[in-house]
Amino acid sequence: MITVVDYDPAWPRRFEALRQEYARAMAAAGVPVVAIEHVGSTSVPGLAAKPIIDCDIVVAPADVEAAAAVLVGLGFRPLGELGIPQRWAFKEPARLTGTSTYVIVEGSLSLRNHLCVRDVLRSSAALREEYAAVKKRVAATAADIDEYGRGKNAVLQRILAAGGLSEAERASIDGNQVPSHKELPR
Repeated sequence: MITVVDYDPAWPRRFEALRQEYARAMAAAGVPVVAIEHVGSTSVPGLAAKPIIDCDIVVAPADVEAAAAVLVGLGFRPLGELGIPQRWAFKEPARLTGTSTYVIVEGSLSLRNHLCVRDVLRSSAALREEYAAVKKRVAATAADIDEYGRGKNAVLQRILAAGGLSEAERASIDGNQVPSHKELPR
């Protein structure tokens, strides 16, 4: 079973603390950052979510390696793209348990995916409620996180369509070859 909880108004404050820490570390290392975005379900007021704060550190392609090095210096372990182009994942240090942090290329489809889902769910009560219901239903029956992800796919595709992503873009996102958690423990 996957844990999905009701919205917690503390999530934006937790993100802001992470954003500040990451911004200071990147600035100290001289790494230019385009933005640090709160994404994922915890970024949507009122949406039930796994209680994990998702952060996208958005950089130009030339700055990916330097941004990744800063995260390693903060105690993160690099996991690579994990099948999602231009988005690099990191295993958080123990002091940041309950967070997921990514370095992501500005303008990439991966970033547009994250921002589209967030922004559509912030603006559409109907889709937000539908997505919350699907998340809770699937979380209660999913054998693992991979099954949970697959169970949300149809509604996520509708959310991406509502956000204006083309059929080709949605197909590309749907076709990402993400390794299962069994194949590649994170």
